[in-house]
Amino acid sequence: MPIKIIEGLPVREKLREERIFTIEESRAHTQDIRPLRILILNLMPLKQATERQFLRLLGNSPIQIDVDFLYTASYESSNTPTSYLQEYYQSFDQVKEQFYDGLLVTGAPVEKMPFEDVDYYQELRDIMTWAQTHVFNRYFVCWGAQFALNYYYGIEKELLDEKLFGVYPYRTLNFEHPYVRGFDDVFHVPHSRHTRMNAEQILQVEGLEVLTGHEVFGPDLMVSQDGRDVFIFGHLEYDRETLSLEYHRDLHRGDRIALPENYFPDDDVNRLPVFNWRSHGHLLMHNWINETYQETPYNLEELLSW
Repeated sequence: MPIKIIEGLPVREKLREERIFTIEESRAHTQDIRPLRILILNLMPLKQATERQFLRLLGNSPIQIDVDFLYTASYESSNTPTSYLQEYYQSFDQVKEQFYDGLLVTGAPVEKMPFEDVDYYQELRDIMTWAQTHVFNRYFVCWGAQFALNYYYGIEKELLDEKLFGVYPYRTLNFEHPYVRGFDDVFHVPHSRHTRMNAEQILQVEGLEVLTGHEVFGPDLMVSQDGRDVFIFGHLEYDRETLSLEYHRDLHRGDRIALPENYFPDDDVNRLPVFNWRSHGHLLMHNWINETYQETPYNLEELLSW
């Protein structure tokens, strides 16, 4: 089934080239079904690249999905024109009376800052509070996952000595859990971050289950006991070239940056990176959509009484 997007969203043409099927509102109204409603809070500076990455994963589903994009009104983006956000995104004030099956919160390039120093700190806390009564399932990625773990459980963030940058093998720890259904024993995950969450604190939270981990880097994919909050530090949504673009961007800016590990064949930047995390990116999103579809109430307003 297609995903429903706002009329004229520019990334639609790129998705069409990849045979990711979308549907606009005028056509969706003629269908007598109950689609899933997903809200994506896109905190990344390059909005369209992130849109494409997550819409690609959401579009690989037999279920029709209605997608809205959310931006933070308390922060003025320096990379995306305000006119683009006003046309294709909504503010929290515009959605706070609505209900959604799922909320997806992306990463953000603010990880070195204390949470409370981020410009949209209070707005994001307000969104998190609202989501507990207006959204059935929530999915947090990278810095979004760090913020959520701190918000829900008080887990602290720690600065790494060196940036974790590359593609790393992670191990599946609980094959029985529906969110890792179909996962291999070991699979690859791209990472690009300067911080981590305190692993000892994560393991001490009774209502949090670690589903995948690395013997050195610790937990990566976690889920709340009720299955309604998913946290992942890695970037299974990344394109093949995302780490390459980031590496060359930082070189151009004169930043201190090492080659991404386990990424370029023989560490040769002129060779095409191996895309060895794509299948698990689709699989995790498929599992999340399936669990949301199976468990969410037909009338989302029932969430207010849960």
